[in-house]
Amino acid sequence: MTWIHPLSAEVEESVEVLGGKAHGLVVLRRLGLPVPPGFVISTEACRAFFQAGQLPGGLGSELTAAVAGLEAATHRRLGGPERPLTVSVRSGAGVSMPGMMSTVLNLGLTTEATTALADETGDPRFALDSRLRFLTSFASEVLGVGQESLRFADRATAGPDTGVSRLAEVIEEVEQLVRDRSGEPVPEDATRQLELAIAAVFSSWHTPRAKTYRELHGIPDDLGTAVTVQAMVYGNRDRHSGTGVAFSRDPNTGEQVPFGEVLFGRQGEDVVSGRSLTGPLHELADREPGVWADLLDALDRLEGHYRDACYVEFTFEAGKLWVLQVRPGRFVGRAAVRVAVDLADAGAIGRDEALLRVSPQHLQHVRTPRIAVGDASGVLTRGLGASPGVAVGRVATTADNAARMAAQGPVVLLRPETSPLDMHGLAAAAGVVTARGGPTSHAAVVARAMGKPAVVGAASLVVDDAAACVRVGGRSLPEGTLIAIDGTSGEVVVGDPGIVMATTDPQLHQLLGWADEIAGDATDRDETQRLASAQAVLLQRQDPSRT
Repeated sequence: MTWIHPLSAEVEESVEVLGGKAHGLVVLRRLGLPVPPGFVISTEACRAFFQAGQLPGGLGSELTAAVAGLEAATHRRLGGPERPLTVSVRSGAGVSMPGMMSTVLNLGLTTEATTALADETGDPRFALDSRLRFLTSFASEVLGVGQESLRFADRATAGPDTGVSRLAEVIEEVEQLVRDRSGEPVPEDATRQLELAIAAVFSSWHTPRAKTYRELHGIPDDLGTAVTVQAMVYGNRDRHSGTGVAFSRDPNTGEQVPFGEVLFGRQGEDVVSGRSLTGPLHELADREPGVWADLLDALDRLEGHYRDACYVEFTFEAGKLWVLQVRPGRFVGRAAVRVAVDLADAGAIGRDEALLRVSPQHLQHVRTPRIAVGDASGVLTRGLGASPGVAVGRVATTADNAARMAAQGPVVLLRPETSPLDMHGLAAAAGVVTARGGPTSHAAVVARAMGKPAVVGAASLVVDDAAACVRVGGRSLPEGTLIAIDGTSGEVVVGDPGIVMATTDPQLHQLLGWADEIAGDATDRDETQRLASAQAVLLQRQDPSRT
C-alpha cells in the first residue's frame, strides 16, 4: 500500500483517494498554474489510522522520503538552521467540508529555524510573526489548547503595527501557556512536529463540528480525510504580499464578475476566519496589477476546465501569485440558475446539462425575499449581505444558546465572527450575523452552503456573551429579542417587518422554457414541478432502465 502521493500533474489517483483539496491541486498543476510543491497523504491512510489508533505502518519511511523530495525541490531543509523549509499541513476530504477540520501553518519554524529565517530575509519581525502564527495553530489544533485562550496572540498578529519586542514577548507567553495547559512544550524537532500535525488532522475528522457538518450534508462517516503538505508561501512577507479568496462569478447573483476578498500583509487564516477587516477583491488591480492579471487568467482557465463557476484560495508573496485551492463554486438558488443558463448560452455546456445542474430545491430560493423597510430609522445596523434571503428569529449570542433556544422557535445567531466550533449553532439558527468578516468568511461560506441568510461585517455590532446581549451604539438588545435580517441588503431590523418577494429573473424564465420543451405542456404545474419533470425525462434518456 502506498500512503503518500506527490502533487504532480502525472498523478492519476481519484478524488476519493487524494481528497478534494489535493485533487484540485493536481488539476492546477495540469493547467500550468502556480502551485507550491508538496505531497498528499491519502484518505486510505486516515482510515488505517483509525483502525490502528496510530499512524499506519510504512507511513514513516514514506514520509521521510517525501520530505526529502520536497527539500530537494525547494533547496531548503525542514526546520534547518539555514534556508529553513516550512510547510502547511491541511485537511482535505473527498467531499468538501470547508473549515471543519484542522490546519497547521508555518510548521517547521523551530526557534533555530526562526532565527535562520530572520537572517535570510533581513526581517526579524516577519520571522517572529510567522513563528507566533505557527505556535498558536499548533497549540490549538495539535495540543488542544483552547482558541479562546490564544486570542491575545491573534491580536498580536492582526496587523503590521506589533513590533519585534512585543512579538517576542507574546511568543514566550504562548510557549508558557502551552506548557501549562498541555504539560509539554511545542517540539523543537520539525519532523516530530509534522508527525503530530498529521495525526491531529486525521483526528479532526471525528470532531463534533465535522460530525455535525456531515450530518447536515449527508456525508458518510467512513470516508476519512487526506492530508496535504506543501511548502509555505508567505502572505505576511512584505508590502507586496497578501492572501485572498476569489470566485470567478458572484456567488449571490451568478453574475460573471470576479468576486472575493483580499488582505495585504497577512496569511490565509486571517481571511477565512472573519477576524480581520478585508478589502474587496478588485483592490488587487490597483495595488498589485501583476497579481491581479495572473489571478484573472487563472480564474478564466479554471472555469474553462470545470465548465462551471470556480472558487480559489490564493496567496501572493513578493508580487508572485500562488494558487492554494480550487473547487467548483457549487452555487445555490438564483446564482445557480444564472450560471447554468449563462454557460449554456455561451456554449460551454448544453441545455440538457444546464437543466440537470439546477436542483428543484434551488428554485425555492430564486425569488429572494427582501425586508420591506419603510425608512432608515427601522434599521438596527447594516453589514454586507453574504447569503440571500430573510431570516426572522430571536437573538442568540452563542452557538450553544442558539442550539438550545431553537427548540422553542427560530433564532438568529449573532457573533463577532464564527468558527468551525460554532457549527452546531449555525445548523440550528435560521440566519447569522457577524460583526467582522467579509463575504467569503467562515460564516458566509457555511451559510451559503446551507441556504441560510447571512449578514457579515456589521461593524457597529457588539456582541456581549457575558451579559447575553448585543449593542449597537447606545441601544442594547437582550438575548431573545425578535429581529429580522436581510441577506441581500445586509440590513438588520428589530421586530418582524413586512417581506416582499423579488420578481422572477430572466434566466429562470429561460430555464423553465427549456424545461417545457423537454417535458411538454406546463399547464397547472408550478416551477419546481416543471423542472423536475424535465429532469426525469433527461435522466430516463441517459438510462432507459430508470422508471
